[in-house]
Amino acid sequence: MGQLPQSVLDFIEKNSQHHFDITCELAQIPAPSNHEEKRAEWVKNYLESFGAQGVHIDKALNVVWPIGVTEDNPVVVMMAHTDVVFPDTTPLPLEIRDGKIFCPGIGDDTTNLTTMLVIGKYIQEQGLKPAGDYGVLIVANSGEEGLGNLKGTKEICETYAGRIVEFTTFDGTFSFLCDNAVGSHRYEVTLKTEGGHSYGAFGNRNAIAFLASMISTLYTVKVPPYGKTTYNVGGISGGTSVNTIAQSATMLYEYRSDDQRSLAEMEVMFKNVIEAYRAMGVEVEVNVLGIRPCRGDVDMDKLGTMVKRAQTMLKTHTGLDVPTGSGSTDANIPLSLGIPAICFGLLDGAGAHTREEWVSIESLKQGLPLCAEYMLHYFK
Repeated sequence: MGQLPQSVLDFIEKNSQHHFDITCELAQIPAPSNHEEKRAEWVKNYLESFGAQGVHIDKALNVVWPIGVTEDNPVVVMMAHTDVVFPDTTPLPLEIRDGKIFCPGIGDDTTNLTTMLVIGKYIQEQGLKPAGDYGVLIVANSGEEGLGNLKGTKEICETYAGRIVEFTTFDGTFSFLCDNAVGSHRYEVTLKTEGGHSYGAFGNRNAIAFLASMISTLYTVKVPPYGKTTYNVGGISGGTSVNTIAQSATMLYEYRSDDQRSLAEMEVMFKNVIEAYRAMGVEVEVNVLGIRPCRGDVDMDKLGTMVKRAQTMLKTHTGLDVPTGSGSTDANIPLSLGIPAICFGLLDGAGAHTREEWVSIESLKQGLPLCAEYMLHYFK
């Protein structure tokens, strides 16, 4: 913390309780992916409460605060996402005990978001400007989780196409830094047959039996040798009753890899399996649920500089030697476009994507100076 100006240290001490309070407040606001309206409005109101100018909610439900952004200058992006994996539309349950804040979504990504917003408050109060010829976008983005399909990040990258020079997303915990993208293809696959009465029409084709056979076929696949590649059937449904030959059966299927070559090979394999079952006379419908890309042609020197800077700051403020690796995050989109991008967390906690998720209250005191040093690198 010695690298931070005294004005920052004083601000953090003054706003520590404020940070805790708004984290607890925002955490209880429901925000399932594609329905982030309430949190977006809260964030917009919060930013405007301390004088942020130009704040707006775009068509993807991102809350965007441009600082020093002109019509054509380069842009640096820093973001944290508003959505959570939970479908709740009523206030999320929050409990404070044993030095922890317990709440679904508290770490992924509420606390990271509020930490970024509080440092934004310092930037505004000090009247800071971008340190170079670039502008800075501070974004509370939508659609990071599941079938949100990274819609918020896609919108930012489309709106500022060709202008983004660096991209950071605050997500996860102190213990990991993501600098590579795990791409994924997600599908809903439905098989249909004639079905019928289990006794009177015995011998007719059963959609469930064909679906089971297809799943078995998919699970015999040997994954390609490039990077790490996985596949999974995450849900099945179908049929009518115990005495009905199923006319329809559905599965949710995905494959993932951090290497584009493997994704391409898995796509060919998947399409071949689908066509093989169609050739048997089975009707097969394939609905694409989401596509997340792998890392593209990124300047590895520039990416390495971002990684080293973040790792150094993480070590300074947490004492951890933080490893790097692959992940499926908002950084996927910029990385796929060749933009240097990283993702790391501003907290200590556990239980992400469970209702028992928690964040250490003490770690909020580490997250604020870490976030301050990282964000203030781009300001003067």
